[in-house]
Amino acid sequence: MRAMRAEGFRGYGDLKLADIPRPGVTEGRVLVRATAAGVTPLDHTILSGGYPRAKAPLVLGSEGAGVVEDANGSDLSPGDRVMFTGPYGVSEDGAYSEYLAVRKENLSLIPANIDDVSAAGLPVAYLTAHMALSLAGFQAGKTVLSPAIGGSVGNAVTQLARALGARHAISTTTNHAKAEHARTLGFDEVIDLSTDELREGVHRITQGYGSDIVIDAIGGDILGDALGTLAMGGSLTTLGYAAGRKSTIDVTDIIWKRASIKSFSLFAQPPEMWKTAWKAMYSLLETGAIKPIIARTFALEDAAEALRYQIESRPFGRVVLKI
Repeated sequence: MRAMRAEGFRGYGDLKLADIPRPGVTEGRVLVRATAAGVTPLDHTILSGGYPRAKAPLVLGSEGAGVVEDANGSDLSPGDRVMFTGPYGVSEDGAYSEYLAVRKENLSLIPANIDDVSAAGLPVAYLTAHMALSLAGFQAGKTVLSPAIGGSVGNAVTQLARALGARHAISTTTNHAKAEHARTLGFDEVIDLSTDELREGVHRITQGYGSDIVIDAIGGDILGDALGTLAMGGSLTTLGYAAGRKSTIDVTDIIWKRASIKSFSLFAQPPEMWKTAWKAMYSLLETGAIKPIIARTFALEDAAEALRYQIESRPFGRVVLKI
Protein backbone atom coordinates (compact mmCIF):
# COMPACT_ATOMS: atom_id res chain seq x y z
CA MET A 1 0.00 0.00 0.00
CA ARG A 2 1.02 3.64 -0.45
CA ALA A 3 2.05 5.63 2.61
CA MET A 4 3.86 8.89 3.34
CA ARG A 5 6.57 7.83 5.74
CA ALA A 6 9.13 9.80 7.72
CA GLU A 7 12.46 8.15 6.95
CA GLY A 8 14.06 10.43 9.54
CA PHE A 9 13.14 13.42 11.68
CA ARG A 10 15.09 16.27 10.12
CA GLY A 11 12.27 18.13 8.39
CA TYR A 12 10.02 18.08 5.33
CA GLY A 13 12.60 16.39 3.11
CA ASP A 14 12.45 13.22 5.20
CA LEU A 15 8.78 12.61 4.33
CA LYS A 16 8.77 10.13 1.44
CA LEU A 17 6.15 8.16 -0.49
CA ALA A 18 6.71 4.47 0.27
CA ASP A 19 5.17 1.13 -0.68
CA ILE A 20 4.74 -0.81 2.57
CA PRO A 21 2.77 -3.93 3.59
CA ARG A 22 -0.90 -3.58 4.45
CA PRO A 23 -1.36 -3.99 8.24
CA GLY A 24 -2.93 -7.13 9.60
CA VAL A 25 -5.70 -7.04 12.19
CA THR A 26 -5.21 -8.33 15.71
CA GLU A 27 -7.62 -8.65 18.62
CA GLY A 28 -9.49 -5.42 19.35
CA ARG A 29 -8.54 -3.78 16.05
CA VAL A 30 -10.51 -2.91 12.92
CA LEU A 31 -8.97 -2.64 9.45
CA VAL A 32 -9.86 0.73 7.92
CA ARG A 33 -9.30 1.76 4.30
CA ALA A 34 -8.33 5.38 4.79
CA THR A 35 -9.92 8.02 2.57
CA ALA A 36 -8.57 11.16 4.25
CA ALA A 37 -6.08 12.15 6.96
CA GLY A 38 -5.93 15.26 9.11
CA VAL A 39 -2.69 17.26 9.08
CA THR A 40 -1.77 18.51 12.56
CA PRO A 41 0.99 20.47 14.28
CA LEU A 42 1.88 17.23 16.08
CA ASP A 43 2.88 15.72 12.73
CA HIS A 44 5.28 18.62 12.21
CA THR A 45 6.67 18.29 15.73
CA ILE A 46 7.51 14.65 15.09
CA LEU A 47 8.88 15.21 11.58
CA SER A 48 11.17 17.98 12.85
CA GLY A 49 12.58 15.86 15.69
CA GLY A 50 10.59 17.43 18.51
CA TYR A 51 9.36 14.14 19.96
CA PRO A 52 12.40 12.02 20.91
CA ARG A 53 10.38 8.86 21.59
CA ALA A 54 9.30 8.56 17.95
CA LYS A 55 11.25 5.99 15.94
CA ALA A 56 11.90 6.20 12.19
CA PRO A 57 10.75 5.02 9.75
CA LEU A 58 7.26 6.10 10.80
CA VAL A 59 4.06 6.78 8.87
CA LEU A 60 2.70 10.08 10.20
CA GLY A 61 -0.92 11.07 10.91
CA SER A 62 -2.79 10.89 14.21
CA GLU A 63 -6.32 11.26 12.83
CA GLY A 64 -8.32 10.40 9.77
CA ALA A 65 -11.42 8.94 8.19
CA GLY A 66 -12.18 5.94 6.07
CA VAL A 67 -14.25 2.83 5.45
CA VAL A 68 -14.24 -0.37 7.50
CA GLU A 69 -12.59 -3.13 5.47
CA ASP A 70 -12.49 -5.84 8.14
CA ALA A 71 -14.68 -5.41 11.25
CA ASN A 72 -12.81 -8.24 12.99
CA GLY A 73 -15.70 -9.32 15.22
CA SER A 74 -16.62 -5.81 16.36
CA ASP A 75 -20.11 -4.31 16.23
CA LEU A 76 -19.15 -2.47 13.04
CA SER A 77 -19.71 -3.73 9.51
CA PRO A 78 -17.61 -3.65 6.35
CA GLY A 79 -18.46 -0.46 4.47
CA ASP A 80 -19.18 1.61 7.59
CA ARG A 81 -17.70 5.10 7.38
CA VAL A 82 -15.58 5.89 10.44
CA MET A 83 -13.34 8.62 11.84
CA PHE A 84 -10.49 7.89 14.22
CA THR A 85 -7.60 9.16 16.30
CA GLY A 86 -5.11 7.63 18.69
CA PRO A 87 -1.37 7.08 19.10
CA TYR A 88 -1.11 6.59 15.34
CA GLY A 89 1.72 8.48 13.73
CA VAL A 90 3.44 8.74 17.12
CA SER A 91 4.17 5.32 18.60
CA GLU A 92 2.96 3.32 15.59
CA ASP A 93 2.26 3.92 11.91
CA GLY A 94 -0.46 6.48 11.27
CA ALA A 95 -3.10 7.82 8.92
CA TYR A 96 -0.93 9.03 6.02
CA SER A 97 -1.55 5.65 4.40
CA GLU A 98 -4.12 3.65 2.47
CA TYR A 99 -4.92 1.25 5.32
CA LEU A 100 -4.73 1.38 9.11
CA ALA A 101 -5.51 -1.12 11.87
CA VAL A 102 -7.41 1.00 14.41
CA ARG A 103 -8.35 0.12 17.96
CA LYS A 104 -12.14 -0.07 18.28
CA GLU A 105 -12.22 2.50 21.10
CA ASN A 106 -10.31 4.99 18.94
CA LEU A 107 -12.99 5.33 16.28
CA SER A 108 -16.57 6.44 15.72
CA LEU A 109 -19.12 6.24 12.94
CA ILE A 110 -19.37 9.37 10.76
CA PRO A 111 -22.81 11.04 10.59
CA ALA A 112 -24.39 10.85 7.14
CA ASN A 113 -24.30 14.65 6.73
CA ILE A 114 -20.51 14.84 7.21
CA ASP A 115 -18.15 13.97 4.33
CA ASP A 116 -14.92 12.05 4.84
CA VAL A 117 -12.64 15.05 4.32
CA SER A 118 -14.44 17.04 7.03
CA ALA A 119 -14.50 14.02 9.35
CA ALA A 120 -10.76 13.42 8.98
CA GLY A 121 -9.94 16.74 10.62
CA LEU A 122 -12.41 16.38 13.48
CA PRO A 123 -11.33 13.87 16.11
CA VAL A 124 -8.31 15.40 17.84
CA ALA A 125 -9.69 18.93 18.08
CA TYR A 126 -13.28 18.14 19.02
CA LEU A 127 -12.52 15.30 21.43
CA THR A 128 -9.91 17.52 23.08
CA ALA A 129 -12.39 20.39 23.26
CA HIS A 130 -15.16 18.28 24.77
CA MET A 131 -12.99 16.57 27.37
CA ALA A 132 -11.11 19.72 28.35
CA LEU A 133 -14.35 21.64 28.83
CA SER A 134 -15.82 18.79 30.88
CA LEU A 135 -12.78 18.57 33.14
CA ALA A 136 -12.87 22.35 33.59
CA GLY A 137 -16.42 22.08 34.96
CA PHE A 138 -18.22 23.60 31.99
CA GLN A 139 -21.96 24.17 32.37
CA ALA A 140 -24.43 26.15 30.32
CA GLY A 141 -24.18 29.82 31.21
CA LYS A 142 -20.40 29.79 31.71
CA THR A 143 -18.11 32.16 29.82
CA VAL A 144 -15.37 30.41 27.82
CA LEU A 145 -12.27 31.81 26.14
CA SER A 146 -10.24 29.72 23.72
CA PRO A 147 -7.65 31.68 21.72
CA ALA A 148 -7.00 31.23 17.97
CA ILE A 149 -10.35 31.00 16.19
CA GLY A 150 -8.64 29.78 13.01
CA GLY A 151 -6.85 26.96 14.82
CA SER A 152 -8.27 23.48 15.30
CA VAL A 153 -8.72 23.47 19.09
CA GLY A 154 -9.59 27.16 19.42
CA ASN A 155 -12.33 26.79 16.82
CA ALA A 156 -13.60 23.49 18.21
CA VAL A 157 -13.83 24.80 21.79
CA THR A 158 -15.63 27.93 20.61
CA GLN A 159 -18.14 25.94 18.57
CA LEU A 160 -18.73 23.37 21.31
CA ALA A 161 -19.09 25.93 24.08
CA ARG A 162 -21.60 27.88 22.01
CA ALA A 163 -23.54 24.72 21.07
CA LEU A 164 -23.68 23.62 24.71
CA GLY A 165 -25.08 26.90 25.99
CA ALA A 166 -22.14 29.07 26.99
CA ARG A 167 -23.06 32.62 27.95
CA HIS A 168 -20.08 33.80 25.91
CA ALA A 169 -17.81 31.74 23.63
CA ILE A 170 -14.85 34.03 22.97
CA SER A 171 -11.81 33.51 20.78
CA THR A 172 -8.99 35.58 19.27
CA THR A 173 -6.86 36.13 16.21
CA THR A 174 -3.76 38.20 15.57
CA ASN A 175 -4.77 38.72 11.94
CA HIS A 176 -7.35 41.33 10.94
CA ALA A 177 -8.40 39.42 7.81
CA LYS A 178 -9.04 36.30 9.92
CA ALA A 179 -11.12 38.37 12.34
CA GLU A 180 -13.29 39.56 9.46
CA HIS A 181 -13.53 36.04 8.04
CA ALA A 182 -14.54 34.69 11.44
CA ARG A 183 -17.39 37.18 11.62
CA THR A 184 -18.67 36.14 8.19
CA LEU A 185 -18.82 32.58 9.54
CA GLY A 186 -20.89 33.68 12.52
CA PHE A 187 -18.18 33.94 15.17
CA ASP A 188 -19.14 37.34 16.60
CA GLU A 189 -17.10 37.20 19.83
CA VAL A 190 -13.62 37.19 18.32
CA ILE A 191 -11.04 39.64 19.65
CA ASP A 192 -8.74 41.08 16.99
CA LEU A 193 -5.41 41.23 18.81
CA SER A 194 -3.91 43.36 16.05
CA THR A 195 -6.06 46.23 17.32
CA ASP A 196 -7.16 45.22 20.83
CA GLU A 197 -5.70 43.87 24.08
CA LEU A 198 -6.97 40.47 25.18
CA ARG A 199 -7.95 41.44 28.73
CA GLU A 200 -9.76 44.59 27.59
CA GLY A 201 -11.53 42.68 24.83
CA VAL A 202 -12.80 39.96 27.15
CA HIS A 203 -13.94 42.48 29.74
CA ARG A 204 -15.77 44.48 27.09
CA ILE A 205 -17.62 41.41 25.77
CA THR A 206 -18.46 40.16 29.25
CA GLN A 207 -19.19 43.61 30.70
CA GLY A 208 -16.32 43.31 33.15
CA TYR A 209 -17.02 39.76 34.33
CA GLY A 210 -14.15 37.87 32.69
CA SER A 211 -13.71 34.22 31.70
CA ASP A 212 -14.89 31.30 33.80
CA ILE A 213 -12.88 28.87 31.67
CA VAL A 214 -9.88 29.33 29.41
CA ILE A 215 -8.82 26.45 27.13
CA ASP A 216 -5.44 27.46 25.68
CA ALA A 217 -3.79 25.51 22.88
CA ILE A 218 -1.39 28.33 21.99
CA GLY A 219 1.00 28.85 24.92
CA GLY A 220 3.65 31.54 24.76
CA ASP A 221 2.67 35.06 25.72
CA ILE A 222 -1.02 34.39 25.09
CA LEU A 223 -1.18 32.07 28.11
CA GLY A 224 -0.14 34.81 30.51
CA ASP A 225 -2.52 37.28 28.87
CA ALA A 226 -5.40 34.79 28.96
CA LEU A 227 -4.77 34.11 32.65
CA GLY A 228 -5.42 37.77 33.28
CA THR A 229 -8.95 37.46 31.86
CA LEU A 230 -10.12 34.93 34.45
CA ALA A 231 -13.13 35.68 36.59
CA MET A 232 -13.17 34.87 40.31
CA GLY A 233 -12.64 31.13 40.78
CA GLY A 234 -11.92 30.60 37.08
CA SER A 235 -9.55 28.06 35.57
CA LEU A 236 -7.11 27.91 32.68
CA THR A 237 -6.32 24.61 30.94
CA THR A 238 -3.11 24.52 28.94
CA LEU A 239 -2.75 21.85 26.26
CA GLY A 240 -0.55 23.24 23.49
CA TYR A 241 2.40 25.46 22.70
CA ALA A 242 2.09 26.57 19.07
CA ALA A 243 3.19 30.08 20.12
CA GLY A 244 5.97 28.91 22.44
CA ARG A 245 6.75 26.66 25.37
CA LYS A 246 7.53 29.46 27.81
CA SER A 247 5.26 32.12 29.22
CA THR A 248 5.39 34.82 31.88
CA ILE A 249 2.47 35.02 34.29
CA ASP A 250 1.37 37.42 36.98
CA VAL A 251 0.84 35.21 40.04
CA THR A 252 -1.73 37.65 41.43
CA ASP A 253 -4.00 36.65 38.54
CA ILE A 254 -4.16 33.27 40.26
CA ILE A 255 -3.88 34.19 43.94
CA TRP A 256 -6.29 37.10 44.11
CA LYS A 257 -8.92 35.39 41.98
CA ARG A 258 -8.60 31.99 43.65
CA ALA A 259 -8.04 30.67 40.14
CA SER A 260 -6.27 27.53 38.92
CA ILE A 261 -4.09 26.30 36.07
CA LYS A 262 -4.26 22.71 34.89
CA SER A 263 -2.91 20.66 32.02
CA PHE A 264 -4.64 18.30 29.60
CA SER A 265 -3.52 15.38 27.44
CA LEU A 266 -6.09 13.70 25.20
CA PHE A 267 -4.57 10.25 25.22
CA ALA A 268 -4.25 10.18 29.01
CA GLN A 269 -8.03 10.27 29.49
CA PRO A 270 -9.97 7.14 30.59
CA PRO A 271 -12.08 5.05 28.18
CA GLU A 272 -15.41 6.23 29.60
CA MET A 273 -14.53 9.85 28.89
CA TRP A 274 -13.68 8.90 25.30
CA LYS A 275 -17.04 7.16 24.89
CA THR A 276 -18.92 10.16 26.23
CA ALA A 277 -17.03 12.58 24.00
CA TRP A 278 -17.48 10.46 20.85
CA LYS A 279 -21.22 10.21 21.51
CA ALA A 280 -21.61 13.94 22.15
CA MET A 281 -19.56 14.85 19.08
CA TYR A 282 -21.60 12.55 16.81
CA SER A 283 -24.88 14.03 18.03
CA LEU A 284 -23.74 17.65 17.62
CA LEU A 285 -22.39 16.96 14.14
CA GLU A 286 -25.56 15.17 13.11
CA THR A 287 -27.75 18.12 14.13
CA GLY A 288 -25.42 20.69 12.59
CA ALA A 289 -24.73 22.34 15.95
CA ILE A 290 -21.01 22.11 15.17
CA LYS A 291 -19.56 22.36 11.67
CA PRO A 292 -15.96 21.52 10.74
CA ILE A 293 -14.08 24.09 8.68
CA ILE A 294 -11.67 22.88 6.00
CA ALA A 295 -9.09 25.34 4.72
CA ARG A 296 -7.47 23.23 2.01
CA THR A 297 -6.95 19.65 0.83
CA PHE A 298 -3.83 18.03 -0.63
CA ALA A 299 -3.08 14.70 -2.27
CA LEU A 300 -1.37 12.05 -0.12
CA GLU A 301 1.90 12.41 -2.03
CA ASP A 302 1.90 16.15 -1.27
CA ALA A 303 1.91 15.61 2.50
CA ALA A 304 5.14 17.58 3.01
CA GLU A 305 3.64 20.55 1.19
CA ALA A 306 0.47 20.20 3.27
CA LEU A 307 2.46 20.26 6.50
CA ARG A 308 4.43 23.28 5.36
CA TYR A 309 1.18 25.07 4.52
CA GLN A 310 -0.28 24.16 7.93
CA ILE A 311 2.71 25.48 9.85
CA GLU A 312 3.85 28.45 7.78
CA SER A 313 0.56 29.82 6.38
CA ARG A 314 -1.48 29.25 9.55
CA PRO A 315 -4.75 28.83 7.64
CA PHE A 316 -8.26 29.35 9.00
CA GLY A 317 -9.53 25.79 9.35
CA ARG A 318 -8.14 22.32 8.88
CA VAL A 319 -5.71 20.95 6.32
CA VAL A 320 -6.55 17.45 5.09
CA LEU A 321 -4.92 14.86 2.84
CA LYS A 322 -7.14 13.04 0.34
CA ILE A 323 -6.12 9.39 0.01
